Amino acid sequence: MLLGQIQEKDGRTMKSLPKALLVASLCRLLTVAIHAQDIDSIAPVVIKTVPEAGSKNVSPGTVEIRVTFSKPMADQSWSWTTVWKDSTPEIVGKPHYEADKKTCVLKVKLEPNKTYGFWLNNQEFHNFQDQQGQSAIPYLFVFRTKSF
Repeated sequence: MLLGQIQEKDGRTMKSLPKALLVASLCRLLTVAIHAQDIDSIAPVVIKTVPEAGSKNVSPGTVEIRVTFSKPMADQSWSWTTVWKDSTPEIVGKPHYEADKKTCVLKVKLEPNKTYGFWLNNQEFHNFQDQQGQSAIPYLFVFRTKSF
């Protein structure tokens, strides 16, 4: 155990090691927190989806899915990936960003009474990136359509 006691050769117990490790960890944490206060240095995150993530009553048909990020994103760069087999709808148009460069739009055909799921970035694919090349934090986007 890392924070356990370590005995020296003469049998004395090093009781200050856990305290030293705790202080070192706190110093590292504070250093990261201080440097992470600049919004431009933080990875982009999803701040809004249409339909809203977790919705259970989405109208079926041809619709535009919209995902808005916390900062402007790199154009022609995205990773809409499946969560499970057949979790994504039929794609009708190519993805594109709106003029704000924060909202990515994907036109799709939704079937009635079906659950859909996308990973927006994941461990393998991370092409949703801001204009500085930082990958967005992966986001699980799941919703369900209503019956006719």
